[in-house]
Amino acid sequence: MGKQDRKFVVGITEPGYADHRVESALLEPLGAEVRFLRWGGDRARLLEQLADLDVVMVRDLPLMDAQAIGRLREGGGIVRYGIGVDNVDLDAARQRGVKVANVPDYGADIEVADHAAALTLALARRVVSRHAQVNAGQWNIAQREPIYRIAGSTLGLVGFGKIARAYLKRMRAFGIDEVLVHDPYISDDFAAQFQARRTDFETLCRDARIISLHAPATPETRHLVNARTLALMNGKTCLVNTSRGGLVDVPALADALKARKIFGAALDVLDPEPIAGDCPLRGLDNVILTDHTGWYSEATVYTMQEKAAQAAAEILTTGTPTHWVNRW
Repeated sequence: MGKQDRKFVVGITEPGYADHRVESALLEPLGAEVRFLRWGGDRARLLEQLADLDVVMVRDLPLMDAQAIGRLREGGGIVRYGIGVDNVDLDAARQRGVKVANVPDYGADIEVADHAAALTLALARRVVSRHAQVNAGQWNIAQREPIYRIAGSTLGLVGFGKIARAYLKRMRAFGIDEVLVHDPYISDDFAAQFQARRTDFETLCRDARIISLHAPATPETRHLVNARTLALMNGKTCLVNTSRGGLVDVPALADALKARKIFGAALDVLDPEPIAGDCPLRGLDNVILTDHTGWYSEATVYTMQEKAAQAAAEILTTGTPTHWVNRW
């Protein structure tokens, strides 16, 4: 963008983090003014504050569609705290000359893999439901609700990126046997390096006892888990999702859980978020729900903010962010 007389302006949208001293410390020495955009869900108020920003930094909200992008300064940028950019219209940004950068290397492979493993163990061992039952005065529940051994089970991974591979490493410690992978972007040889076998999604649904979703949100993956594919699973199947809520058809999953067609589900992500008051998954004893917290630890928050600020600084100075998503 080059040097100019006026100050750069970087906007950070709510909801944000506890504080943004990290971003201010990195950006203010560049002559940037850091503004906090408090819009409280009022889109008109947001659009007004986007006007003339050089860079806007966003989390999962707000939606940066063509209308919002049109308010930004041409040649500016959008920085997404995190990996997924499904809340940003990449084509609209490209047309306006707005560079979109993300933060793919903030340590998610550690935290999300840990969270996926924790959800898997809690679900397969019925930790949450047994806790509730014991708190309610029950004991000797035993075979009224069978628990199946994890060791020797077949693990199915949907998507085989860095997080999935880190999760696999953790699950091997519990004696996982065969590993099936559904990922059209890897080769058989790549999967074999990790003692895994590529297969189609239908076969994975039929043969895997634990199915963990690690795929991005795309038109191809939307509602990948639906009534038809759920019917391929069985009463021992544990479904875990720490990727994107849109991969799962929630009403179809709720029906399968109520009918005990699968063992249970553990979900850190939902569609929509936050969870709706009438979500059919609420209150079911064979589902575990967490609030899209798989990415979180105090260490990842600091790293996320630091790397996002560095991306904003790159846009303001060199004009070329390291992790430029919508390249042209």
